[in-house]
Amino acid sequence: MINQVYRLVSPRQFEVTYKDKAINSNKVIVRPTHLSICAADQRYYTGTRGKEAMKKKLPMALIHEGVGEVVFDQSGKFKVGTKVVMVPNTPTQTDPFIGENYLTTSKFRSSGYDGFMQDYVFLESDRLVELPENMNMDVAAFTELVTIAIHSLSRFEKKAHPRKEVFGVWGDGNLGYITCLFLKRLYPNSKVYIFGKTEYKLNHFSFVDETMKIDEIPKGFKVDHAIECAGGKGSQYALEQIIDHINPEGTVCLLGVSEYPVEVNTRMVLEKGITLLGSSRSGTVDFQRTIDLYKKFPDVVDYLSTIIGEVFDVKKLNDVTKAFESDLSTSWGKTVMRWQI
Repeated sequence: MINQVYRLVSPRQFEVTYKDKAINSNKVIVRPTHLSICAADQRYYTGTRGKEAMKKKLPMALIHEGVGEVVFDQSGKFKVGTKVVMVPNTPTQTDPFIGENYLTTSKFRSSGYDGFMQDYVFLESDRLVELPENMNMDVAAFTELVTIAIHSLSRFEKKAHPRKEVFGVWGDGNLGYITCLFLKRLYPNSKVYIFGKTEYKLNHFSFVDETMKIDEIPKGFKVDHAIECAGGKGSQYALEQIIDHINPEGTVCLLGVSEYPVEVNTRMVLEKGITLLGSSRSGTVDFQRTIDLYKKFPDVVDYLSTIIGEVFDVKKLNDVTKAFESDLSTSWGKTVMRWQI
């Protein structure tokens, strides 16, 4: 069959390419239905990813957050019509100590490897996780982002000491919202505080114990553990505050991505015995745990619908450009594309 792939060929310019794919392969064929735009996609779209990276990785189909319906599975594992979330990480080997998302040999869609902006996506069956019935598909579209938080919390559970009375989350964006939401579900007896700088964003965090402006933190306030979701230049300022306000031997989960090196007060990290725990991307096990949590805490999906920004029906390539341009000016929420092209 001829599959149409919608690739970014230069900043802000998409083109259609055609690939001949064997329909009788051992891959599961999925028709994407809902895709979500990530900040990483935007860096490619706007050309801010860096000249060398752009030259090396383009042309490339964008989007690594997406769901769809199975249209063909020769193995019979998935019935035709099954709604699934697609795992963008594609490992080529296994390691007993290193997760699939940290292996340097793994391929990641929309990062040097075609993403989900295609008519059909061909995947191994272990790159798919079935979605719950009656799932809100606009929310399901950004499940990959949710798995980032779940992966980090899974690592945290293995590394951190048992005292988990007070959590602090720095960063009032989408990832901070998701992290706070799952902290409240996974640790119902703990207090969760969100630290941010934008009043209207903080107003969305109705389920936390308290919201705090980063310039209004009470003197002597302490947290047992912290999660940094600020990213960019904000990572450095968030880490400064976290190191000041975390109790000795606390664990700091680092989730905010910065394009530039940030300074860290290593003197106080050493003095307090703080653990800095980095996490990036996720694997199939994190997707499965996320889906299991959707089922266990159905209200989580309702809360996640709060971070749906704009939704675009994509019926032609120009609609993709409109969605990306609109997303650039969106200050809150995820932009979802209903993939009808």
